[in-house]
Amino acid sequence: MQIDRAGQIEFEISGRAGVITLVREKALNALNHAMITAMSAALGEWREDQRVQVIVIRARGRAFSAGGDLLEVHTRGLSGDPPYEFFADEYRLNAWLGVYPKPIVSLIDGIVMGGGVGISVHGRYRVMTENAVFAMPEVGIGFFPDVGGSHFLPRLEENFGLYLALTGDRIKSGDALKCGVATHVAQSADLDEILRLLIETGDPEKALPGLCDPAKAGPASHDHTHIRNLFAGETLSDVVSNLQSRSNFDPVAASCMEKMSSKCPVSMAVTFRQLAEGRGRSLAECMRMEYRILVRMLQGHDFYEGIRAVIIDKDAAPQWEPNSLDKVTDEMVEAYFGPLEAGDLEGVPDA
Repeated sequence: MQIDRAGQIEFEISGRAGVITLVREKALNALNHAMITAMSAALGEWREDQRVQVIVIRARGRAFSAGGDLLEVHTRGLSGDPPYEFFADEYRLNAWLGVYPKPIVSLIDGIVMGGGVGISVHGRYRVMTENAVFAMPEVGIGFFPDVGGSHFLPRLEENFGLYLALTGDRIKSGDALKCGVATHVAQSADLDEILRLLIETGDPEKALPGLCDPAKAGPASHDHTHIRNLFAGETLSDVVSNLQSRSNFDPVAASCMEKMSSKCPVSMAVTFRQLAEGRGRSLAECMRMEYRILVRMLQGHDFYEGIRAVIIDKDAAPQWEPNSLDKVTDEMVEAYFGPLEAGDLEGVPDA
């Protein structure tokens, strides 16, 4: 039986698979609260359903999911009603996907950013095609790489997660496979057959190997060892100084500095601390930490200003407060990480 939730997300049990399909194509499958709630409900039902042996998450259109519905966040935040519950439910779902008892396969055939990363990267199998474009661009809108970014980004090889977080750079399947964001690569034309095999067998270890070949990813476009050296440092100041010292003779360092120069200073400082702390925490602990940061950002200025500048007015001229890294104090950063007066996020699934 297929269930269509208002033309946004579909759920179907087919053979041995529970299939989730994002169908909000015109909005690049951006996630809203109704979609998050529906996905959580379906996963709850399928956890106990003996017919379902594997979960498949896929999407229609040119995006797997470009993130969350930021226009709604902006409207509600400025009206005095920040969408805390949307993020709380999203973070609970992210954590659950990381410990879900049945294998989860995400078939990523297009743009995957922000919230789309959160519903795919924590599952056991992440299949990317030649059309996949991955990014965590949050520091460019005065936000931070949430949805579990503090857990998976610092675990990527060669400091690549820190690079992605601070620059917001986009990568394709070759780099995604090399750093560990993707577990498999396949051709877009083969996804229907992969889905058929998952439905038939219920076993990703039988369905994926025949059609997933690392050679299909194409070469990585980044020198990952070089990225590791550029982004080595105990502090954000160390990283910035390292990049600055090389910028005159190293085009990669110069490019990174140029990208970071437009990002929100507070967001970059919070992100560096977030990834450093997340390296030693469980996914559930990371989600609770991220919720603390999220609440403070929904109560602040930069997130709404970033959405205005990048998405609404599109003038690419955000007025950050403060407007440079050297004005960001340790006390400013610390304020994002302390316990919440109203209580920390509850109900986060853990292993």
